[in-house]
Amino acid sequence: MAKRDYLVGGQIDPERGFLPSSDPIQRVPGEFAVWEETARDLPKLLAAGGARSVLDRLPVVHPDADFDDGQNRRAMLLLSYFGHAYVWGGPDAIGRVPPGVAIPWYEVSQRLGRPPVLSYASYALDNWRRLDPSDPIELGNIVLLQNFLGGMDEEWFILVHVAIEAKAGRALAAMVAAQDDVARDRPGEVTRRLGIMSESLQAMYEILLRMPERCDPHIYYRRVRPYIHGWKDHPALPEGVLYEGVDAYGGRPQKFRGETGAQSSIVPSLDAALGISHKDDPLRPYLIEMRDYMPPEHRRFIQAMETGPAIRQYVLAHKDNGPLREAYNQCVDLLQLFRSTHLEYARTYIQKQSQRSQQNPVEVGTGGTPFIAYLKKHRDETGGHKIA
Repeated sequence: MAKRDYLVGGQIDPERGFLPSSDPIQRVPGEFAVWEETARDLPKLLAAGGARSVLDRLPVVHPDADFDDGQNRRAMLLLSYFGHAYVWGGPDAIGRVPPGVAIPWYEVSQRLGRPPVLSYASYALDNWRRLDPSDPIELGNIVLLQNFLGGMDEEWFILVHVAIEAKAGRALAAMVAAQDDVARDRPGEVTRRLGIMSESLQAMYEILLRMPERCDPHIYYRRVRPYIHGWKDHPALPEGVLYEGVDAYGGRPQKFRGETGAQSSIVPSLDAALGISHKDDPLRPYLIEMRDYMPPEHRRFIQAMETGPAIRQYVLAHKDNGPLREAYNQCVDLLQLFRSTHLEYARTYIQKQSQRSQQNPVEVGTGGTPFIAYLKKHRDETGGHKIA
C-alpha cells in the first residue's frame, strides 16, 4: 500500500492527526447503560470514597460482538477509568480488579490490540467532544467525556494534549508526502513539505505553552496524576494487579505501564520522519515498549515512517541546497524546543513537587520509568541532528 493511501487507510486523518476520524461516541447502547451510569457518577463516587464498593457490584457484561470500532473504544475508555478508579481510588492501592470490570476490560482490549490498562488513547484521543460540532477541534471548543475527580486542572491537562494531536495532522500528512517526494527526487517539494511540518510543529508548541494557564502543578501532582499510574515498576504494587475472572491470565497478577504522553505517536513519528536517533539509554527500550500501548494502526504508521525513504539522508545528499537544509533544520529546532518545554514541565509538575508517597512517587513517570535525565539527553540529541 502506498504511504499516501496508508495515511487514510490507516485511520491517520490529515485534519485530525491521530485523533479518531469521527468525533468519539458518547455512549455505548442498551444493556451497557450500567457502565454509562457508573461513569457519570465516578467523580462523585471517588470523592465520597464509594467507588470500589460500586465497582465490586458491577455485573459481568460482555462487550457486544457487533460493536464497531468507536463503540469498542468507548467501552475501553469506560472500563479503563473503572479499573484505575478501583486500584487507586482509596487510601491505599489495591492489587486487584473485580470481575465486572476485569473480564469485559480484557475482552475489549483484545479487540483493540492494546493491554487492559488506561492508556493515552483512552485518556486523551477518545475522550473529548466539541461544544459546537461545526467549529474546530481546539481549546475553547472541546471538553472531556470522562474524568476521575473532575475540575479545571484535570480537564485542561488532557485537553491540551487533544488540541496538540489535532494540530499534528498537517505534519503527519506532510511527512508522508515528503517521503514520496524524496523517492521521486523532488527537492523543491521536499522543502515545501518540511515547511508545512514546521508550521504544524509551531502550532503544537504554542498550545503546549498554554498548559500552565489552567493546570496548576500542585493540583496536577496531588489530584490528577495519582489515577493514571500503572502497575509495572510501581512501588505500591510490586506484584502487579490481579484481573479477577480473566481465565487467560491463569490467576496471575499482570504488570502494565500507566498512561503517559510517551504513548502519543506524534514525537516517535517526527523522530522517524526526520531521521532523529538516540543513543542507548534506559529510556529507549521504554519508548519502544510504549508502542504496545498505542492503537495498532498508529504503530504501523511509525514503522512506515521508519522504513520509508529517508528525508534526512536526502537533505544530507543535497546540503548545498540552502532552502532545503534550512527547512529541515527548522523542523529539528522546533522539535527540540517542544522537547525542551516538555522537560521543563516534567520538572515543574513532578520533580519539584515536594510531597512524596508510595502511591505517587516522584522518582518515576506515570509509565513507571526514571525520566528527567533521559528527557534532557533526548532533547540535546535532537538538536545534534541539525545539518551544517
